[in-house]
Amino acid sequence: MLLVEDDRELGRMLVDLFSDEGYTVDLAHEGQRGLHLGLSRTYDVLIVDRGLPSLDGIDLVRRLRRQAVTAPVLVLTAFGSVSDRVDGLDAGAEDYLVKPFDVDELLARVRALHRRHLDQARLLPLGEGWLDAESQLVRLPTGELVTLSGQECRLLSALATRPRQVHTRTSLRQRVFDGAKKESIVDTYVYYLRSKLGPDVVCTVRGVGYRLGTL
Repeated sequence: MLLVEDDRELGRMLVDLFSDEGYTVDLAHEGQRGLHLGLSRTYDVLIVDRGLPSLDGIDLVRRLRRQAVTAPVLVLTAFGSVSDRVDGLDAGAEDYLVKPFDVDELLARVRALHRRHLDQARLLPLGEGWLDAESQLVRLPTGELVTLSGQECRLLSALATRPRQVHTRTSLRQRVFDGAKKESIVDTYVYYLRSKLGPDVVCTVRGVGYRLGTL
């Protein structure tokens, strides 16, 4: 979970609350830091305060959505008018909760967002096909099913979760291969994916890294 909250006392309380519920929580106290974390790491749920220093929470959500970050967002804020709620939802948030809030309601809303995210994340679109990350199966446009290894699936999932983003080899090595020291490991598994799914499934961006291609 990514929590972006400038009230330090409330932020610590929420970190403790969600940690007790089994979440791993990253906390940012201002919008630019939240944007950096949201773009550089993968989260299941984001909770974003609206009135943030350096970058407003609504602008933060808009920028994340423009960069194809699809994790569900709950805006947690003191701004509770109908127009404020509309602004938050139009920016790309899935839910909007006004302070002061009931803790049980907050937990229930986050659980609902998390379930929805897991359901959506299981099937990732690959053009006219899809990836079932749970069963490690890719359905090709022809209807054929191709089985991936665990590492192949993790790599393709990382690319498909943010399909328009160019991923550096270093970031993929850290996220997918747990920081493996062998720098060529990303290239090796890109080769495996291309061998199984076709040469265009992963695009090479010269001098930068890789992004999702097409089946």
